[in-house]
Amino acid sequence: MARGTHADAMVPYEPLNVPKPFGTETWIVDGPEIRMDYGPFHVPFPTRMVVVRLASGDLWIHSPISPDDMLFRAIDALGPVRYLIAPNTLHYWYMADWLERYPAASSFAVGDLQTKAKRPFRIDSVLDDAAAPPPWADEIDWLLIAGSVVDEAVFHVRAARLLIVTDLIENFEPARMRNRLLRWLIEMGGADGSTPIDLRMTFRGNRQEVARRIRQVLDWRPQRVTMAHGRPYAVGAERELDRAFRWALKPAR
Repeated sequence: MARGTHADAMVPYEPLNVPKPFGTETWIVDGPEIRMDYGPFHVPFPTRMVVVRLASGDLWIHSPISPDDMLFRAIDALGPVRYLIAPNTLHYWYMADWLERYPAASSFAVGDLQTKAKRPFRIDSVLDDAAAPPPWADEIDWLLIAGSVVDEAVFHVRAARLLIVTDLIENFEPARMRNRLLRWLIEMGGADGSTPIDLRMTFRGNRQEVARRIRQVLDWRPQRVTMAHGRPYAVGAERELDRAFRWALKPAR
């Protein structure tokens, strides 16, 4: 993984490293572009984390991005950081930086990161089906969608009616792509407001259970959706989720 620059392949969601309100007591923070290796290609990804202020005033942070002093100061102004979430086996790289800054925070991570994390960090609680209800369970629903390669924990902030996914939906905007090859790669990969094809493949052997859990997600009836990569949905969540998950809910042939 490498960090990009503003001259790279995508127009960023500015301002970067600044909390932007996105519903009741929730903020999204767009971060710098990163690039992931896919065979011979280096595919750019915008990054985003989500901050939720719980009823206690404590902060719950999903998929922490690359931090700087300005971001840390902005977060400190919102409240004390209490929970840090590594929601899937790809989104954890900066957990160590945030835990260094906030050593009293509790970290939650999907179980595979205990063995797969290439940059170790402290894991206080594992997000899996055997886990006890977390301290924030009265305010944030969650469930695990397990695949053969990637497991992802999905969250619903009740007060904000906000669904938080990481890679389960990617919503790249063609107008932000600075070259045709990238637009073609994104289109071929299915990352246009749906689950990208490579992630769908990890769910093939568990299709019925994945469909059941996605129906649980839809039953939360969120009004907004945010994801780690691409344009979030501030309105129209029900329609967009029906489209995003059509691949999982259609009858298997």
